[in-house]
Amino acid sequence: MPAEPHCSVPPEFRFDSRRSPVYARGGMAAASQPLAVEAGLSMLRRGGNAADAAVAMAAVLAVTEPASTGPGGDAFALFFDARTGRVHGLNGSGRSPQGLTHELLHKRGLKELPPRSALSVTVPGAVGAWCSLLERHGTLPFGALLEPAIRHAVDGFPVGPVSANLWAEGAKEVLVSAPGGRALLPGGKAPRAGQLVSNPDLGRLLAALAEAGTAMDAFDLFYKGRIASGVAQAVREAGGVLTAADLGTHETLHPEPVSTVYNGMRIFECAPNGQGLTALMALNILAALDAPGKSRPLSAQRVHLQIEALRLAFADAHRFIADPETMDAGVEALLDPAYATARAGLVRLDRAMVDVPHGAPLASSDTVYFCVVDGQGNACSMVNSVYRSFGTGITPVGLGFSLQNRADNFSLDPGHPNALGPGKRTYHTIIPGLAVREADGSLYGPFGVMGGFMQPQGHVQLLGALLDDGLDPQTALDRLRFCLPAGKPGDVVALEQGFPESLRAELRAMGHRTAFVRGWDRALFGRGQVILRDPATGWLCGGSDARGDGLAFGF
Repeated sequence: MPAEPHCSVPPEFRFDSRRSPVYARGGMAAASQPLAVEAGLSMLRRGGNAADAAVAMAAVLAVTEPASTGPGGDAFALFFDARTGRVHGLNGSGRSPQGLTHELLHKRGLKELPPRSALSVTVPGAVGAWCSLLERHGTLPFGALLEPAIRHAVDGFPVGPVSANLWAEGAKEVLVSAPGGRALLPGGKAPRAGQLVSNPDLGRLLAALAEAGTAMDAFDLFYKGRIASGVAQAVREAGGVLTAADLGTHETLHPEPVSTVYNGMRIFECAPNGQGLTALMALNILAALDAPGKSRPLSAQRVHLQIEALRLAFADAHRFIADPETMDAGVEALLDPAYATARAGLVRLDRAMVDVPHGAPLASSDTVYFCVVDGQGNACSMVNSVYRSFGTGITPVGLGFSLQNRADNFSLDPGHPNALGPGKRTYHTIIPGLAVREADGSLYGPFGVMGGFMQPQGHVQLLGALLDDGLDPQTALDRLRFCLPAGKPGDVVALEQGFPESLRAELRAMGHRTAFVRGWDRALFGRGQVILRDPATGWLCGGSDARGDGLAFGF
């Protein structure tokens, strides 16, 4: 990875300027990296559809944002088929190794799973997700979709300011010590903003996938060939238990999405093991609340109600969401309107809850979110992630990507539905969103806010801005956010710099513990994208989060 210094002074993380929403009709893409947007639009211009564009974008993001995503991570997607009006789900999360057991931890004298260790590596499902998305919905040859990513990996790309900051944090936290991690440090250190960086190892890997033939040929090459052997060897040498056989049995799932209706829109999320249910449960609770201050944007009353709804939703999410094969509560029960009304009854309009119990329904993350809508009205909403910055940091020799640490999300309580065990998909944080109009089923648009447990919180706040307040996508994304950082009901509420001190005082008077978050630490609040479609004219309106390096653009 040759390095070339370019910008010596890191930019400040400030929001002193503004962005306008972007309008287009031929097609639109939005991502946290401009080169990914360019790749997506180039596929639409070639005659490809939203699925084709999404895979091209995912591959470019794997090159340009390695701290957040790559072939070593997982992916989830929602695809709106304009021809049928159906929303299709895709679960590209990998299972835990067959050798990952409580007995193994006990034998090694471990009382918990080290979050950055080789034991936390699960089967990486991202490449499988790309292949499966194309197999079901794509139109262009798989190799053509990887061309932009291969070019940027080989010829180099300029690192964005936010990406440079994430790279530096990941270098300090894990790359300098993880086996093989220094392969992702050009010149031995994290690149600066504007520095030209290449990744020839990743370029060769992507070229091999492109030359394999069809998408499913590439799937077999990654999960059943030399690549799988290289991944397994790297994990084994680092002390993990992932094997080539674990990769060889990987499959991408296509479960029906879960949904609820909020303010005239049917909101779709991926089904468990993802945490999209958290956002839907919180929206149901908010819809069931009858409070005079709920309609006032950015008022202490609305923020209070959103916090309480999310605290209740997270309490249920952490208790019930798991591999669907082991969940002990049904999705229908968790989304039942009567259940939401009962949960809403626990919310006090003037006071934060002291204890936030999970209900009894009847029977930091680093991530990239991107979306695209094509000229025919098909849409793809997608998230790719290696979880924490660079995941484990373990980088297999010659492959150019680090491996995720998703097993960190398992519970060590053997009686919990999300209990650590062999061959299981863990509670997953990454969640793309998509909405259609309930009245006629027409596409409203794909949306998402990346970033660990911020994601369902971002969905709720973003949908409030769009649907309750009627904001355009860019203005909605620019709005200040709050966050329960670990997704736990008892978290101190993080407030983004810019909220007035008076609002914080009102929240504290209600019993909320709060703290302001400033500067680069505002990465906590995620980076989102939105593209909305007017059903009458076909015009698209998009926005991209100013907290990231990217943009929305169309033609």
